[in-house]
Order: sequence, then structure tokens, then C-alpha cells
Amino acid sequence: MCLVLCQLLFLGLNLASLAIADDQFIYSGFAQANLSLDGTATITPGGVLELTNGTFNLKGHAFHPTPLHFRQYPSGKVQSFSVTFIFSIISAFPDKGADGMAFLVSTNKSFSSALPAQYLGLVNNHNNGNTSNHIFAVELDTIQNSEFQDISDNHAGININSLHSVQSRDAGFYDEKNGMFNNMTLISGEMMQVWVEYDAGATWIDVTLAPVKMAKPARPLVSAIYNLSTVLTDIAYIGFSSATGVINSKYCVLGWSFSMGNIAASGIDMTKLPKLPHARLRPHSKVLKIVMAAAIAASVVVSGALVLLLARRKLAYAELREDWETEFGQHRFSYKDLFLATEGFEFKNLLGAGGFGMVHKGILPTSKLEVAVKRLSHESRQGTKEFITEIVSIGRLRHRNLVQLLGYCRRKGELLLVYDYMPNGSLDKYLYSEDELSLDWTTRFNIIKGVACGLFYLHEECERVVVHRDIKASNVLLDRALNGRLGDFGLAKLYDRGTDPRTTRVVGTMGYIAPELVRTGKASPLTDVFAFGTFLLEVTCGQRPVKQNANGDRFMLVDWVLEHWKKGSMVETIDKRLQGSCNTDEACLVLKLGLLCSQPFASARPSMNHVVLYLNGDMPLPEFTPTDMSLNMLALMENRGFDPRGVSYPQLMTCIGTM
Repeated sequence: MCLVLCQLLFLGLNLASLAIADDQFIYSGFAQANLSLDGTATITPGGVLELTNGTFNLKGHAFHPTPLHFRQYPSGKVQSFSVTFIFSIISAFPDKGADGMAFLVSTNKSFSSALPAQYLGLVNNHNNGNTSNHIFAVELDTIQNSEFQDISDNHAGININSLHSVQSRDAGFYDEKNGMFNNMTLISGEMMQVWVEYDAGATWIDVTLAPVKMAKPARPLVSAIYNLSTVLTDIAYIGFSSATGVINSKYCVLGWSFSMGNIAASGIDMTKLPKLPHARLRPHSKVLKIVMAAAIAASVVVSGALVLLLARRKLAYAELREDWETEFGQHRFSYKDLFLATEGFEFKNLLGAGGFGMVHKGILPTSKLEVAVKRLSHESRQGTKEFITEIVSIGRLRHRNLVQLLGYCRRKGELLLVYDYMPNGSLDKYLYSEDELSLDWTTRFNIIKGVACGLFYLHEECERVVVHRDIKASNVLLDRALNGRLGDFGLAKLYDRGTDPRTTRVVGTMGYIAPELVRTGKASPLTDVFAFGTFLLEVTCGQRPVKQNANGDRFMLVDWVLEHWKKGSMVETIDKRLQGSCNTDEACLVLKLGLLCSQPFASARPSMNHVVLYLNGDMPLPEFTPTDMSLNMLALMENRGFDPRGVSYPQLMTCIGTM
């Protein structure tokens, strides 16, 4: 019996040794590596670990196959460790990344609930920041996300259970000779090396970055004091996570070394590193020149025919391009690429048409990125440079609730704008479609809060104030997860650029235009708030801002809701399709907030900061009554010089008449 017990004990120890990996390992390439992969992660025949394969909005993970003992006994504290790895980020578009990668230590290697894009495949919008995540990560981030307070679109950060970095610095290294800081571009496509070190005694974390052919700098890039014993469990996995957004990007790891204890990770053998895959740069065709040369060499007759053919094609793809536009770099798309992407702007690819032009769906020929291409008329000869500068500056704005503007193209009297493609289209088709398309209240409320966050970002969080000027359901687009994204932001201002300065043209949509905008023609954040108030009523009631009764008479949705509020029957204004599945308390909160935002006096409207607080339940709505709104409208008419007979805007006339 004793012998049997000894044998079982010996067998158990052997099994335990198989389950827990050694304290050190090194990979100089991954051709023969037995890593644990998921998502888009793969090992190429050449031995490169590709965390992403260029597919959009997906994630990939790679882990050392067996877990490690991180705690040292009898103290039970997480012991020191050292990591180094060599990586490269290859983007289809020079100087445009999406979204980043991370080295991580985690209790488990299952990240099925994590989101791609800005979440880097680590967490999602519900568990971000939860202490139960037990994640230590070093992020290499190529997108600046305002919701995570990122310092730039090119930084390294130390993260604990969250995408909010404990400490972060712009990517680069310190020169040992002069102490100067040298910037590095993470999406340059070059190989770079990272060192991550944790000192258990001092609870000190160091992260160092340098070009691959350079020795480790003495001074780290970013450091933090954090006791990982409060984060990591005894048994944990180490590996990499990466995710893509809307840009075709590859995140590659070429070498990896790890050591537990006070011994530094072994150096990676640079001579054994695999070769990087070729970078897919933004397409810039030279077909015309090659065909021309080949045709001329072949024969004079064929050459003449091809010259004629190519001349006609060149005219078809002719663009307006001036010297000063070179400074906008990657924001300029070629007309040929957009023409091919949309199959010649075929009607079958038409997504919609509005006040700013036609919108077509397209797939860029090389990157295979799905985009929406908006065609505008732009005849102005003055202020063209300022016009393009405005577009490019809007393209730099990044928020999860804004439709990303990727770039532009100019051709004759046309301006073409390229956006992220939103597969679920615009919100208005769900509110007014006769095809039984509908959204439940939870989804609608989530969309409302998302649009509010996007508008708050435009008004108060970005470097300069951006006034949307045309907030309405048709300008709210829905992504694959039915999250609301505000589109066409800033375009009303752009569209109005170059008009006669002696005339004032009110840009907007009937039912959403604030009274002061009619009087002065000047848009402001508070005119956006007015339009957002109408939007709140529209989404909750499932009714257009200007209603029409059986007799053909038109009246305002805001007046209809206000009248029901007076009668104590506000619940009756909620969309009938939501009956039985609607949180009436939330719906009534949104309706009252819509009325508050629609106050005739701009000073009586809340800021978008307060709107977000109201919607999240972080601040109660201020006390106001239907009578207050009626008195405000009367005061507006009497004290601000409004004469209903002279007002040419039907929506304002109706509102004044009702009051």
C-alpha cells in the first residue's frame, strides 16, 4: 500500500510539472512554437506570429501554452519577472493605425467576451476597470481614444485591469549620450524591441522601447509603482492580444523571451528572426505609365490606340490637386480608387441622398476596407485651402459615437468625402419604416446616450468646439452592434463655406432649428442642444418633428408632447410599438429632457455635459413646468422683437401659434 501511494504521489508531481511551464523560455521566431492561438492570430510558414491578419474589427490572442507560477512562497507575493519581445506594426495606410496590441499577464486565456478596436481584445465596455479581470498589460496603442484618456495616437502604457493606463508616454527612447528623447512611430512598419521588468521588492514596473538593432537604453520609457500581488493570482498565463478597427493592419511578433525571478530575460538571437511580411501601403497606381511604355515599345499603331484609350481614361479620373494639398498626406484618396470601390458610383451601391449629396457604399480595391463615399458639390473658388483644412481637422476627431471621416478627394466641381461604413444604416429607417423594422426601448435609450456623448465630445472635449448644425435621426448611423454614431458633424459649416458673405443662410432641417438661429443665422453649441431636444422627442415618440393631422394641418411634435404633459398624459406620447416593453420612467425622463433642451431661450437650455449627467442618472433634472415653456415663448415674442407675420419658417410659426 505504501509503495502504491508513493507511486501515485510521484505521478501527481510529474503531472503538475507538465501543467506548469518552466520559469524561462525564449523564441527567436515561432516556426516550431506550440503557442495557444485564438481569433485571427496565426503563425506564418516563415515563423512570424501574426496577431491580426488584416481583417477589420476582429481580435487575436497568442499565449505561452502552459501557465506559470507567479507567486513566491512562503511570502505568497508575486515575484520579479522580465520580458522582452520584438514586434512590428504594418498598416495598409501610412501614418494611420488601428488599433493596437498589448503584452499581458492574465489569470486565464479566454477572452471571448472582449471587444476589438479600441478595446484591444482585452476587455469590453462593461468590465473595463473591474478588479476581477486580474490583468496586467503593456499596451502599444496607435489610436487616441478620448474615453480612455489616451495621451496620443502613438504611445506605450502600463495598464491594470483597464484600458485607462496607470502611466503612459509617447513612443520613443532616451539617448544615453545626451539624454535627449527620440520619437519612434509605432506604425512605421519597422521592427522594434520592448523590455518589460517588474521588481517585486520595490513593486516597480519599467517599460523600455528601442529600435531592434539598438541595445537596451539605460533609462526606461515609462515606469510605475504598482504591487502586482494585488492583481495577479498564483497561476497565470502570459501572451499577446491585438485588435483591429476599420484600418487594415497587421500586428506581428518576431521574437519573445521571458524569465521569472531576478534574472533578466535572455537576449533574442537577431540572426534567427523571421522576415517581416511586405507592408501593404496605400494604393498609388502607376499602371498608366507602365502600359504607355510597353505600348510604345510594341508598335506605333498599338501605341496610338492605347494613348487615345488612356487619355480618355485619364480624363475620366481627372482630379483637382494643388501643391499645398501635399501637406494633408494620407487624408487624400485618389478618384480612381473611389470610382473602382463604388463600381463607378453605381445606383445599386447608393446608400442614400440628403442635403449634402449622394452617399455610395464602396470597398477600397487594395485594403478591402468598407467605406461610405459622399459626393458634394463644391464650386467655391475662395477659401479652398481652408475648406480642405477643415475636413482634415474633422478627420482627426475620434470618438466611439462619431462616424469616422477617413479622407477626401477633389474632382472638378465635386468634393468626395470618405467615411467608415455603418452596416445598419441610419436611425430614421427604424423609426419610420413600414417594413416592421423597430428598435426596443433599451436600444433606443442606448442610442440616445451615445449621441449625447458624441455631441458632448464635439462641444467640450476636443481641441476646438465643433458645432454639428444638423442633428436629426437620419444623421445618426448605427454600427454592427446598433450603437448610435453621429455623422455629418461640421459639414453644415463646410457646406456654407464660400457663399456670399452679405447673405445669411440658415442651414438645418425644419423642426430642429432654434429660434435664435432664425434671427441671427449664427450657429452655436446651444443651437445644437435645441436640435438634440427635438431628436430626443423624435426617438421616444417615433414621430417626425413636424406632424400632420388628417386635415393636412401641420403642427410641432414639441407642442404635442407639451400639451400631453399639461394634461398629465405624457405616457401616451411614447411610441406605440414600445407598449409593454418600455421603461416608462426612463422614457418620461427623456421626453422632459427633450422639452428642456427645446426651450426657446438659449440660456435656459442645458449644456451637453449636463445632458449626459441627466441621462446617466448622475444629476436630477431641474424643476420646470409646461407653463414655464409657454411663458418663455411669449416672452421671446414680446421682448426679442418676434413678429409672427414676418417669420418665414413654418416650424417656428406653428410653435409660436400654439403657444
